[in-house]
Amino acid sequence: MLTQTQKNRVEELLSQMTLDEKIGQMNQESPSIVGGFDVPFPELIEMLNDGRITQEEFGKIMSTAERDFHEDDIRAGLVGSMMGDDPVKANELQKIAVEESRLGIPLIMGFDVIHGLRTVYPIAIAEAGSFDENLFERTARVAAKESRAHGINWNFAPMLDVARDSRWGRVSEGPGEDPYLASVFAGAKIRGLQGDRSSVENYVAACMKHYIAYSACESGRDYNTTSMSVSQLYNVYLPPFRAAVEAGALTAMASFNDLNGVPCTVNRWTLRDILKGSLQMPGFVVSDANGIRECVTHGIAEDDADAGVQAANAGLDMDMGTHIFRDHLRKAVEDGKVSMDVIDDAVRRILSVKMWLGLFDHPYVPEETIRSNAVIPDEHRAVALEAAKKSIVLLKNEGQVLPLDRSRKISLIGNLADMSEEVIGAWAMSWKREDCVTIRSGLENAGANVTYYPCGGPEGEIDFAQVEKACREGDVVVAVVGELVSMSGEASSKADTRIPGKQREMLQAVLESGKPLVTVLMNGRPLALKWEKENLPVLVEAWHLGIEMGNAVAAVLMGDENPGGRLASTMPAMTGQCPIYYNHPNTGRPGSKSKFTSKYLDAPLGPAFPFGYGLSYTTFAYSGLTVEELEDGYQIGVTVKNTGDRTGTETVQLYMQDVTASLVRPVRELRGFRKVTLEAGEEQRVVFLLQKKNLGFWNNQGTYVTEDGLYVFYVGANSEDCLCERVMVKF
Repeated sequence: MLTQTQKNRVEELLSQMTLDEKIGQMNQESPSIVGGFDVPFPELIEMLNDGRITQEEFGKIMSTAERDFHEDDIRAGLVGSMMGDDPVKANELQKIAVEESRLGIPLIMGFDVIHGLRTVYPIAIAEAGSFDENLFERTARVAAKESRAHGINWNFAPMLDVARDSRWGRVSEGPGEDPYLASVFAGAKIRGLQGDRSSVENYVAACMKHYIAYSACESGRDYNTTSMSVSQLYNVYLPPFRAAVEAGALTAMASFNDLNGVPCTVNRWTLRDILKGSLQMPGFVVSDANGIRECVTHGIAEDDADAGVQAANAGLDMDMGTHIFRDHLRKAVEDGKVSMDVIDDAVRRILSVKMWLGLFDHPYVPEETIRSNAVIPDEHRAVALEAAKKSIVLLKNEGQVLPLDRSRKISLIGNLADMSEEVIGAWAMSWKREDCVTIRSGLENAGANVTYYPCGGPEGEIDFAQVEKACREGDVVVAVVGELVSMSGEASSKADTRIPGKQREMLQAVLESGKPLVTVLMNGRPLALKWEKENLPVLVEAWHLGIEMGNAVAAVLMGDENPGGRLASTMPAMTGQCPIYYNHPNTGRPGSKSKFTSKYLDAPLGPAFPFGYGLSYTTFAYSGLTVEELEDGYQIGVTVKNTGDRTGTETVQLYMQDVTASLVRPVRELRGFRKVTLEAGEEQRVVFLLQKKNLGFWNNQGTYVTEDGLYVFYVGANSEDCLCERVMVKF
């Protein structure tokens, strides 16, 4: 991580620090809103995210309210990190830290940059569906460069929670339900955020979150308890964090939830033993907002002081926003409840990350860089457009209605089609309205013959007179329906994941008119789509795609882009099936039509659409699956042919099943994927190399094991439609 010279600088600095200055490095502050709007900055951010205030209201508050940036505390060496995305203010605060504090230790400036800063690209659940590792890295590289230009050198990203329950609102922020895909996503994001060290303006420190098992919350309810076996933790929820650390991830954020009764904020086993021990993450761990204090509410700590002691001893290095470390750790050290070794380890880790970031030598954002923030660079917007196009999933296209003929009159309905603030997705913080392209604008930009009829959206009534007019005046109706941004993300769990409001009634009215109907979904979670699958002829999953959403959707609808996105999460038929995921363990009585099997009386056996699913404007056929044993693994090949009449890209997916093992194993597990672009009529042999060591699993003792026995290898277009070959494996 550091050169020996840099390590020596850290140790020399550590030796000069007082206890208060050390604890100060463990303290993260946010600008406090004072005067006419007396709430903490994190609460203001939450109000923006959950819809209590609009982006415009947030901007007005921030521009007019007085803010306390804790300058005196910075000057006294009592602040190690600040939150914010204003490069001018960042320079002002860094100047105080570097030139006016006793030891001149720079601040690390943190901010939530989950899927882009100003250049907002698709939400993670959408981008993961591109199955494009190179794209994952490039979007992160854009985010890193824009972050440094705004004075941010520490991104609270990537979000790596494997999510199997679409009731949980934060499923939007992560890479879906599969540990393998999430691990590929994790490694690529770390390389993108941290990898380009040709200049300090090109990289940031990544912060993996939320560590760990946050997404396994009971009932899909945010912040709720989680309980699981060691094997489930190691096989499902830990792999993307392991992959991120292997790629060089420097920091992590402890999650809010308790795991088997111990909140992750004070969980020595997950923080010290696993993350810093077996995984050997070199940097530091920060709490989530207010996480230490919430341990009192959890009931595991008597008071703030007790919570602070438990957190520090467990391996939490930085307190986000509660002042508990600042207010209580000195006495805890004096009383012998926290050792100086614990304090020094935390501070050494924090200083090492600051040294790695180059902050001691380059603490300021150059003036020319600040001036460049006025506009989004063309190359950044191009990456956002590419990501948006590749994230769109074609779910149905009966009658080959798509792509649309440019000569046809398009009636565009649904309020979401022309709401620029609804393209960005949850936890996009620094976007600007003028950068956002709506679906209406995208179709107009593409030269479509389109007329817009608002009609209604996820909330409120539907104007059926407008619906009738749209059907009467157009040759084809494009309906944009789904969720508002505020309906997913943090604190946005839902017990009913169907398309909200009266939008289904709007779709029904169009169906009854007899006009061709194309339905475009805008949403932050996998929706329950039983009715839609059964009744709608054309269904396009567009998620929340960021600032270039409108142009990307238009390109797909008009045929300028052949859709190639796949589902990174299973789409349930009904909410009551949740949690639903493809790689489930088998039961002794697998679901079937027989009565005494694992199923619901009032729901389909399977999902609406499976993991890995997605159609194209062409078709593909698979044949000739072969499995050849090598010295240390298997070469698995299949022939893929474009059987349609236009060029298309297929995502070829490799799955495996360990049929008989010492623990019940999943019915299928993704183990690889390849994207191939084929001309009409062209075929290609696609080959996977699967090492034997990757056929194993973690047992309930936390040990990785490989076992002889029968395995099945599957290759196909999604987790359900595959060719298969059975193989006896001996290690």
